[in-house]
Amino acid sequence: MLKKRLIAINTTIVLGLGSVFSIPAVHASSIHELQGQKAQISGKRSQVQTNISAAVKKITSLQESQTKLNAQIKRIDQAIADNNTKIEETKEKIAQTQIEVDGLRSDITKLNERIAKRNDVLKQRALSFQESGGDVDYLSVILGSSSFRDFVDRVGAVATIVEADQDILKQHEADKKELKEKEAAVEKKLAELTSTKVEFEGMIAQIQDQKKESLILKADLKKKEAETQALKKGLEKTDSKLAAQEFSIQKQMEQERKRQAELEAARLRAAAEAQARKKEMEKRMSEQNRSQAQSSPTPSPSQSQSQSVPASDDSPARSSADSVHVISGGGNPVTAGYRYIGNSVYVFGGGRSDSDIANGRFDCSSFVHWAYEQAGISLGARGSVSTDTLKNMGSQVSSSDMQPGDLVFFNTYKTDGHVGIYVGNGKFIGAQSSTGVAVADMTSGYWKQKFNGRVVRIR
Repeated sequence: MLKKRLIAINTTIVLGLGSVFSIPAVHASSIHELQGQKAQISGKRSQVQTNISAAVKKITSLQESQTKLNAQIKRIDQAIADNNTKIEETKEKIAQTQIEVDGLRSDITKLNERIAKRNDVLKQRALSFQESGGDVDYLSVILGSSSFRDFVDRVGAVATIVEADQDILKQHEADKKELKEKEAAVEKKLAELTSTKVEFEGMIAQIQDQKKESLILKADLKKKEAETQALKKGLEKTDSKLAAQEFSIQKQMEQERKRQAELEAARLRAAAEAQARKKEMEKRMSEQNRSQAQSSPTPSPSQSQSQSVPASDDSPARSSADSVHVISGGGNPVTAGYRYIGNSVYVFGGGRSDSDIANGRFDCSSFVHWAYEQAGISLGARGSVSTDTLKNMGSQVSSSDMQPGDLVFFNTYKTDGHVGIYVGNGKFIGAQSSTGVAVADMTSGYWKQKFNGRVVRIR
């Protein structure tokens, strides 16, 4: 009876060991799922971080563009200040010239009065000459003297009259010539100053438009930068959430591993305790068998075989223990000006000094003059170059026969008010009031409307 009880206990221990070693598979599957979730979140984080890097690059690019634009706006502001100063100087010159004109007109009025009086005298002389038959017999006057004294007086009078006639005619002609010269000089000077004022005001209007466009572009850049910053902030927030999720899953995995490790340790302890109990039980059974053998007659072989405990009873325990899974960066007028693209400004009257050229301050005609000068071709004196002097150089060619290097003219604030150098493919380079030195398209938009068909080829 005791033997049966011991066998039952031993069987229970073995079954208990088997159940201890068969639990972990469920937890291993849970960790595998957590690892999959972590890998998925890591993939999302990688994409978000890539987008953040792209946003940072875009912000940097926008900031660089804004820095360049700010520098250009400063140049434009200085150009506007310079042109305003020139306009004020021109207004003063016009006012001073007006005073001079008023004085000249007063002189002209006096000249006209003198000429009118002389005309009256000459008319009287002419009338007297006609009444005398067309001849004045000065000799008869002299010979008709009554005495020598009278003779001398008459000779002097005749000489005075003749000289007076000649003097009147000379003064008359001189006054008329002076009148004509003064009137022409006054009109020319007024016309030149008025034309200059018109040109200055036209340039100021264009540069004001340029400044307006630049400010709009600057605002647009700031808007884009703000949008990109917001995008970057949103991406960083998303990345932070994903990182928190990733951290949470990592903690869960660590807790799961810890829990499984604790279970494993418990299983090992339980297995060790069960093994110890088994050995203890086997020892007791062995002792009990010896005691019974000593107190009972020697059993027959058949009885001995039927009462013995199989020596392989511990095999299932060893098999179960063995199966435990443990989770463990100039010589061509066409291209010479490319160096000034993006770092120049339009200044009316600019480009006529070394300082202006060094700082990229040109107007359209001075830029063309400078560009050709780089190719060793002189277009006249630097200080007197203008669209009017340029259009009369070289030879006129058809717009259908334009070639790179030809001068092209546009009607802006006046006829032939702008000039540039054709570069090919419907484009030209010039000092534009809205951009400084730049390449522009003359096949569409503003420049197509303003192109007047005048093309000059410099030979």
